[in-house]
Amino acid sequence: LQVLRHEEFDEGCKASCNGPYDGKWSKTMVGYGPEDSHFVAELTYNYGIGEYRLGNDFLGITLVSSQAVSNAKRLGWPLSEVASGIFETEAPGGYKFYLEDKEQLKQDPVLKVTLGVSDLQKSINYWSNLLGMKMYEKDEEKQRVLLGYADNQCKLELKKVGGAVDHGTAFGRIAFSCAKEELPNIEALMKKENQKILTPLVSLDTPGKATVQVIILADPDGHEICFVGDEAFRELSKVDPKGDKLLDDAMAADKSDKWFAEKNMKKASA
Repeated sequence: LQVLRHEEFDEGCKASCNGPYDGKWSKTMVGYGPEDSHFVAELTYNYGIGEYRLGNDFLGITLVSSQAVSNAKRLGWPLSEVASGIFETEAPGGYKFYLEDKEQLKQDPVLKVTLGVSDLQKSINYWSNLLGMKMYEKDEEKQRVLLGYADNQCKLELKKVGGAVDHGTAFGRIAFSCAKEELPNIEALMKKENQKILTPLVSLDTPGKATVQVIILADPDGHEICFVGDEAFRELSKVDPKGDKLLDDAMAADKSDKWFAEKNMKKASA
């Protein structure tokens, strides 16, 4: 994965992009290609938080990359073969990845993101009937469904977890870009259907970069969903050739661990 851009913020995001925290934070976008045409992960770092508690809401990311498998073996990173040619591994913090040991796809190698749900049919109604996702697969026996907006894009897999969905304190959100003029329509539809809107249509600033409009929703299990206006997002999400250096500089300048140690204090556990 490549560092696509890195940004620092002095205070919490008014749309809770960094979670329910109001202190200094950063975000780093990583992916196999530009955000406009690839799935990317947004890694948020809250300077004052030392650890998070995982729930059962995020079940993993599946990608096709024999290179990732060979890298893990070479570095001694723990791998567990859960099916023929498919390996499970964990990122720091416990986030699950599933690696298919095949040649990396020329398009986006990230196949799907899997979220846990408590009621599969209720989730299908929300994501497919309300949000307009196409159903690609449905497996009643395994209680899972595969959804997406386009054949050539990363898919969303919903899988029944049995019982309630626990978001822990490490929860994130799924984000999609769409035409700016669609945002008021999405907001109006959610109001009409009495669905939860976490953040009504709002403009978000990124220092020195484009201002984007977003609306943030919650599905029946509380999974957060962000729709962002594509026109400004294309400007904001351009690959920054200085991204790696900005990240390296920020990590070198981060003295938070030292500060807490000198005060004989531990960073907060969220």
